[in-house]
Amino acid sequence: MSEPNIPEVDPTQVPADAYLLDVREPEEWQAGHAPQATHVPLGQLAAHAGEIPTDRHVYVICRSGGRSAQATQALNEGGWQASNVRGGMQQWASAGLAMTSVDGEPRVA
Repeated sequence: MSEPNIPEVDPTQVPADAYLLDVREPEEWQAGHAPQATHVPLGQLAAHAGEIPTDRHVYVICRSGGRSAQATQALNEGGWQASNVRGGMQQWASAGLAMTSVDGEPRVA
């Protein structure tokens, strides 16, 4: 059985006004996340699916790209248009993209 083809984008290709879905655990989110991201841990994705817009593209991110690939596949199978952010927050930080934390302070990884 082959791996499904999961759409991916580089962090630098995520539009500034994108719906960015962060599926990491709460402690990871608290340590630092993209300012525009919405947080729904992967394990809670099904319970919160109704909160995810169906009328716009969804960009999914995690720490390194594994969990977000799972979420991207699930969303696409459920009728959303979603792309995995390649390399996750690690690559996001390496690219020098904006990050913040729950206390509002800028963060770098």
